[in-house]
Amino acid sequence: MSATAPVPPPGPLPGPCCDDASPKRRAVLDSAARLFMAEGYAAVSMDAVARAAQVSKATLYAHFPGKDALFAEIVGNNCRRMQDEMASAAQAGTGHALAPALAALGARWLRFLLEPRVRALHRVVVAECIRAPELARAFYTAGPQALRHWLAGWLEEQAARGQLRPGTDTVLVADQFLALLRGDLFLRATLGLADSPSEAEILALAREAARAVVRLHGSPAALAAAETEGFA
Repeated sequence: MSATAPVPPPGPLPGPCCDDASPKRRAVLDSAARLFMAEGYAAVSMDAVARAAQVSKATLYAHFPGKDALFAEIVGNNCRRMQDEMASAAQAGTGHALAPALAALGARWLRFLLEPRVRALHRVVVAECIRAPELARAFYTAGPQALRHWLAGWLEEQAARGQLRPGTDTVLVADQFLALLRGDLFLRATLGLADSPSEAEILALAREAARAVVRLHGSPAALAAAETEGFA
């Protein structure tokens, strides 16, 4: 068991723009996201969002009481899509050895993280975090923190299957794995210093991160399976 009890893994969640939302609500969310990413949070007014979405101000405020709530829902929708991606990858890897399952999860997360839309949203949050710490908290809670807890819960399941050493702190393992993934590749892409990474680069990074985690925390059975799978 881990030293810190994680939140259980979530099940499948709705897509990026709330599949059950009304067409006007979807138009507002899509238009606001484009404006925020193009102009930054501070420069975008609710009037501008209403014009871009082609809805009245009354309709806009009927759905969202203010810009903070609108931005928080955009962040939350993207984070739910990320969680859904990870849950899908975990389901596909059910029964697999720890190393290839981790590599598949890492690759899925990196593909999401490196999407231009996701990188742009991240830049907006970083730019606004000092002026509007509540936005940063909403982003962290719905995104990185939720993923950390989800992954720790998934690792608890792997520990129960005998894939991790007894007493392993799965929250620590989750932190280490995510840190290995979110390195120079993500930094260069976020800063616009490199083209979008290739699929080969993503797969190689995810594979190396999985290899490192299994070497550090894998049980003898997981290490033996990793060697068989070419991860040793």
